[in-house]
Amino acid sequence: MTGQDPKFVKSAFAKIADRYVLTNHILSLGTDILWRKKVGRLIKKLNPSNVLDVATGTGDLALEIQKRCPEVDVLGADFCPEMLRHAAHRGVIKTQVADAMNLPFGENEFDLVTVAFGLRNMENWQKALSEMKRVIAKGGHLLILDFSLPKGVLRKPYGFYLNQVLPKMAGLVTGERQAYEYLATSIERFPSGQKMLRLFEQEGFKDCQWFPLSCGVASIYLGTA
Repeated sequence: MTGQDPKFVKSAFAKIADRYVLTNHILSLGTDILWRKKVGRLIKKLNPSNVLDVATGTGDLALEIQKRCPEVDVLGADFCPEMLRHAAHRGVIKTQVADAMNLPFGENEFDLVTVAFGLRNMENWQKALSEMKRVIAKGGHLLILDFSLPKGVLRKPYGFYLNQVLPKMAGLVTGERQAYEYLATSIERFPSGQKMLRLFEQEGFKDCQWFPLSCGVASIYLGTA
């Protein structure tokens, strides 16, 4: 399934790298921190020996995994060097420039691959899932954390926030309103819930699970290779 224009995404994230973390916390009212903590608790239960955090950005999830699972070997990878510099500065121990469409790793190399708010920004969601599955050891796991759309009465006000409020607030903080105008469109196009589980299953993942967060504003997806 077609995703986003990689040139635009890379340019947009390079421009907002300096204020990316702060902006995320402001726009989510700090809820994104709680979401990552929940992911960290899930990963602790999975007990992997090594983790590849794809599209690590400024390293928020990689840092949470390092903190919660200090015995685990965590590698943060991203195709935007500007983001990785921030990740390393913030304390991500191992980083590597890598494109999710063509990961520079061997087959069955990682017990767990994670992506937090990154799959949605990739050029081809299905191809990205396939490439990530290639590097996961048999019996290992893929975990995706990303935005989704709430159902029911929250759907309309959340859509207003995404399209009208969020870009203005983000523009004030980062000076790059265009990057966040794109965000609303990307969330609305991105498959979520059962649609995402079907993409997992098409790539051969088993025991696929979906955990809605904050009334469906975000979701965790977990599958076994």
